[in-house]
Amino acid sequence: MIKKILVSQPKPASEKSPYFDIAERFGVELVFRPFIKVEGMTAKEFRTQRVNILDYTAIVFTSRHAIDHFFTLAKELRVAIPEDMKYFCVTETIALYIQKYIQYRKRKVFFGSTGRIDDLLPTMVKHKTEKYLVPMSDVHNDSIRLLLDSKKLQHTECVMYKTVSNDFTPEEVKTFDYDMLIFFSPSGIESLIKNFPDFKQDKIAIATFGPSTAKAAKDAGLRLDIEAPSEKYPSMTGALQHYLLMQED
Repeated sequence: MIKKILVSQPKPASEKSPYFDIAERFGVELVFRPFIKVEGMTAKEFRTQRVNILDYTAIVFTSRHAIDHFFTLAKELRVAIPEDMKYFCVTETIALYIQKYIQYRKRKVFFGSTGRIDDLLPTMVKHKTEKYLVPMSDVHNDSIRLLLDSKKLQHTECVMYKTVSNDFTPEEVKTFDYDMLIFFSPSGIESLIKNFPDFKQDKIAIATFGPSTAKAAKDAGLRLDIEAPSEKYPSMTGALQHYLLMQED
């Protein structure tokens, strides 16, 4: 019986999150506790990449983390970002977040609608003469580089922040009594193994989101009870609700 679920993400900001509906409907306790956290690169670490921010005329942002760490690093490096710098963001929400650091001007900020870099590409192609800098996490693949290469855009990817294990305190280890764990990245699985080297799954259900997370879990010898997204359940909350319904039968 599933009574206590650990969701390895920050607690949703909105009370309207489907997670809270699930907790109420099925009488389960949800604990939101990220297994990983994001840390910025130091100026010294960043310099080893030999990237000069002022060589670029446009920045591509794929997340709020990227924005925070870009402007923090620029300040540490004492780089004054020119007013005519252009910003290309994968969503409007991310674009609006830039206001935290600069005076927002529509003519300099462009955004996509779906959160996928593919949908931002046509706008970037219209600005073919720009030199694009893409701040990234240390955990990334080559998909963005290959996509920009395919359109012959001038670009450089650089690591500005890293994903590290959000270690559990001795007290948290002692009270680790969950019936289900939900993971959203391979780094979360790595953190589980790091924090609980003697982890025995037994009856604990494990849910993963995304094929790379599922693969990491299987590679670690874990049994998967929920794999999302699927054709029928594109979201983790949808898949979780279906699983809990099945448990009731």
